[in-house]
Amino acid sequence: MEGRMTHHTIIINININSSTSCILTSAPPLPISLTSKSCILTSSSPPIPISRTAKSPLNLPSGFGFGGSPLVRMEDQPFTGPRKNLTTSNHLRHVESMSHLPSGAGRITRLNALILGEALASEEDDLVFPSEAFSTQAHVSSPRKYLEMYERSVQDPSRFWSDIASQFYWREKWGQQVYRENLDVRKGKIEIEWFKGGMTNICYNCLDRNIESGNGDKIAIYWEGNEPGIDSSLTYNQLLARVCQLANYLKEVGVHKGDAVVIYLPMLMELPIAMLACARIGAIHSVVFAGFSAESLAQRIIDCRPKVVITCNAVRRGSKIIYLKEIVDNALLESAQNGIIIDVCLTYENDSAMKKEMTKWIKGRDIWWQDVILKYPVTCDVEWVDAEDPLFLLYTSGSTGKPKGVLHTTGGYMVYTATTFKYAFDYKPTDIYWCTADCGWITGHSYVTYGPLLNGATVVVFEGAPNYPDVGRCWDIVDKYKVSIFYTAPTLYVSRRSRKSLRVLGSVGEPINPSAWRWFFNVIGDARCPISDTWWQTETGGFMITPLPGAWPQKPGSATFPFFGVQPVIVDEKGVEIEGECSGYLCVKRSWPGAFRTLHGDHERYETTYFSSFPGYYFSGDGCSRDKDGYYWLTGRVDDVINVSGHRIGTAEVESALVSHPQCAEAAVVGVEHEVKGQGIYAFVTLVEGVPYSDELRKSLVLVVRNQIGAFAAPDKIHWAPGLPKTRSGKIMRRILRKIASRQLDELGDTSTLADPTVVDQLIALADC
Repeated sequence: MEGRMTHHTIIINININSSTSCILTSAPPLPISLTSKSCILTSSSPPIPISRTAKSPLNLPSGFGFGGSPLVRMEDQPFTGPRKNLTTSNHLRHVESMSHLPSGAGRITRLNALILGEALASEEDDLVFPSEAFSTQAHVSSPRKYLEMYERSVQDPSRFWSDIASQFYWREKWGQQVYRENLDVRKGKIEIEWFKGGMTNICYNCLDRNIESGNGDKIAIYWEGNEPGIDSSLTYNQLLARVCQLANYLKEVGVHKGDAVVIYLPMLMELPIAMLACARIGAIHSVVFAGFSAESLAQRIIDCRPKVVITCNAVRRGSKIIYLKEIVDNALLESAQNGIIIDVCLTYENDSAMKKEMTKWIKGRDIWWQDVILKYPVTCDVEWVDAEDPLFLLYTSGSTGKPKGVLHTTGGYMVYTATTFKYAFDYKPTDIYWCTADCGWITGHSYVTYGPLLNGATVVVFEGAPNYPDVGRCWDIVDKYKVSIFYTAPTLYVSRRSRKSLRVLGSVGEPINPSAWRWFFNVIGDARCPISDTWWQTETGGFMITPLPGAWPQKPGSATFPFFGVQPVIVDEKGVEIEGECSGYLCVKRSWPGAFRTLHGDHERYETTYFSSFPGYYFSGDGCSRDKDGYYWLTGRVDDVINVSGHRIGTAEVESALVSHPQCAEAAVVGVEHEVKGQGIYAFVTLVEGVPYSDELRKSLVLVVRNQIGAFAAPDKIHWAPGLPKTRSGKIMRRILRKIASRQLDELGDTSTLADPTVVDQLIALADC
């Protein structure tokens, strides 16, 4: 591309084989007349360099005008920004910037406009636009549609969320006050309530409501076993029957409304069945990832004092057998020593991993699932609960102290998780949906079980490991079930599989850096699938900042804009909101329906951890940047900041620089003590498959960081890593990396929650390489 400016006219030559005319509209307006070989921009504003990588006509749908003749106004097109005279209000000030020409984060010298399915993303400043065909079918088809809905959601949240909540079944409607909140510790106790007084049941809304609407014979769950060829499925009718049988059993053994049930199961269909059975009778479920150690499980049992523990005898993950019942036995022994005695341990025989007769048994306490559950009726009365009655506890591991029992209630969580699922994935009734997360984490609660089933979706549940029996297993499953929406941690290896059924991709786990985003877009989605790169937390219950496929252009690495009703702010160390392009601490002002209500048995810790740092806000604990177009960029936990010789730098920034190297597949950075600099930068680097370790490559990686960030950010140590220690939901266990980097190998702590614990031994073996 080459260009020159004459007065206020920029003449840009673009190699496009088309005679189509096009208008580029911005603020101020930038009319373009596109001919077969040139494009003329006229404006009173400074020149904006543009490069075009797609081979097709310049078809810029969002924030741009286009059509068959010159001077087409952007508001006449299906992909539109807001009108210039849209009233700016405090909570809309950063999303309204979509009316301006998007130009990326920071100083970006060119704009690459890519259309889904027409070009590969190759630069950090690419803008990836939805195709017209995708957007016209999307739930939110344009920036204007989003802004209209978002404006209503923050200016009149009571009416906005009431309208959505009314789409579900309520035995009794909530009172006149839709929500009540206090997020300011200076004004008293922190409280959040939504739809209080409304009587409902989330299990009824997941199952009965879908059956009553005629979807009883629709597949609710496709289950894929660890071993290829082992599979099963349940329709909504069949799933309801199985849920009711377990619910009837739980009632008979003394589980009542408000009682807790601990569920320690792998990804069998019995896991979502157990969750729904608890919800049906008003019991509180606490799902513990089936991989936590006996000590970790005991901590959770002691804290919530369940009436029943549900588990299975063993599970195969890949070629490895995990003896879950033995872990439960040890946990129950430890809990008994602390005064918490469990009378019932309901155990499912997972005979593909272990036979009944090989399982250790305590008569009177242990009950085989298959021996009792099938005897119970396939109908069960619903326990109607208040919207603010507890639904589940989910324990998150704090860096210090005991695990935090995050408490979510029924009504607000139900409405929020269903709504975020629908819009963030642009879910349609014909979609086949697969989230690879385990139900032991919040992702599995919100986006394996509740969110999809509330929308009447068909869900894939996978028991095994993603690389077993080979690295193409996930893509075999995608092709087998014709998965159209795929939500995963984007680090999976791709081998020769079709993947043509994929329509929307979702990213969960670590904040995705631009290089990983482009890989996910180009390789996994064949440059045709929008990516819902979601930011949210266990505490938020559902997505908070996320793309809406079809609504606006995406920037690789950016979580884009807030979901409906979410009012994010970036504050400085003193808690003062920062306007415009900035970096700081990510907070949220005002509540949203899916917010957690407290920490079980420790409301003081709840207030101190989340609301005391910046009074008046929920503090996420994450750092965040916002570019001049209003796009949000997550920079990781604020405690993942390294102070190098007085320079504060986020680990995510160094990781992104490393991953931009063409031979680096993934990286994780931690800080270590340094005699001179205070802290040094220690980088764990996973190379592209087939690339050997070498000193030359080590130097090249360091040079990339020096060039992109500065000499002060150059890693002091590059530690070769065949893999990184991750949970099944894709979170990197950085505390383990810190211990390895500091050579505190006797303080690694619990590694049983890792998707592949053998990675730790590999990292230790390579420590001095």
